[in-house]
Amino acid sequence: QVQLLESGGGLVQAGGSLRLSCAASGRIFGIDVMGWYRQAPGKQRELVATITNGGSTHYADSVKGRFTISRAENTVYLQMNSLKPEDTAVYYCMSRVLGLYYWGQGTQVTVSS
Repeated sequence: QVQLLESGGGLVQAGGSLRLSCAASGRIFGIDVMGWYRQAPGKQRELVATITNGGSTHYADSVKGRFTISRAENTVYLQMNSLKPEDTAVYYCMSRVLGLYYWGQGTQVTVSS
């Protein structure tokens, strides 16, 4: 099992910034991808950004140029700049270990206009 603990969500005005953190613990050997997904009310969960062990990153088109994913050992970060009201969602941390996906409990990000 892998446990993921997220932090850093909150309320921010449009144009502001937030930084999310997610620390992995437990059976972390074998994590090859970590990332962030989000789910807005009434919508499906969607990919935000991922990062591999080798440092390769992938972003949703909607966040390119505004969000930056990074990783330090078993912690993954999401720096979110120029936030928009449509970024409002619950953000979930994800890790993949030997083909299995693990999820954090989610952290709320609310962007006011």
